[in-house]
Amino acid sequence: MTITADTPTLTQAPIRRRFTVAEYYAMADAGILTQDDRVELLDGDIILMPPIGDWHAANVDLFTNELPLMLNRQALVRIQGPTRLSDVSEPEPDVMLLEWRDDFYRAGKPTPDDILLIIEVSDTTLDYDRNNKLSAYARAGVPEVWIVSRDDRRIEAYTDPSEGKYSSVQHVGPDQTIAPRAFPDVTLEVGQFFPKPKPLKAEPA
Repeated sequence: MTITADTPTLTQAPIRRRFTVAEYYAMADAGILTQDDRVELLDGDIILMPPIGDWHAANVDLFTNELPLMLNRQALVRIQGPTRLSDVSEPEPDVMLLEWRDDFYRAGKPTPDDILLIIEVSDTTLDYDRNNKLSAYARAGVPEVWIVSRDDRRIEAYTDPSEGKYSSVQHVGPDQTIAPRAFPDVTLEVGQFFPKPKPLKAEPA
């Protein structure tokens, strides 16, 4: 190894190695990452995502089936597809509402300018979604993000990104409705995402 002025020595702290989108795809081309790997690139870090549980899958399917019918081609609904936020971030949100394009973005991945709404369905990934991903979306200027929180039984709607943060947040509970800011007439019943738990059977006396 050639020693240069930039080479870490034993007296230096470890240096974090971040990856670019180009390097990320080069790993896929080389077979280091495969189509079976549930990963995404965020702020230069390759993130291994947990398996999808039943509650998560059901709610993503709910958005998949409800939103296209309600939007009637006013926007394109993309499910768990990539978006290019920057040269070091290409996450795969659970749901995106995108500006309608007849080519369905065949020419390239959607960028923040194309995004109307991002939805993250959060059970095991709640902390990651609220912190790492939300910050990345705000810095990229994504206008609206919903986090469907299983733990809190609510949808958190973040809007008005400014200086890397969302300046407005609304918590919407199961007895309320929610609509994307871009489509105020497209309302969803929040309660359908959080079915009431089945009552416990009484023990025999």
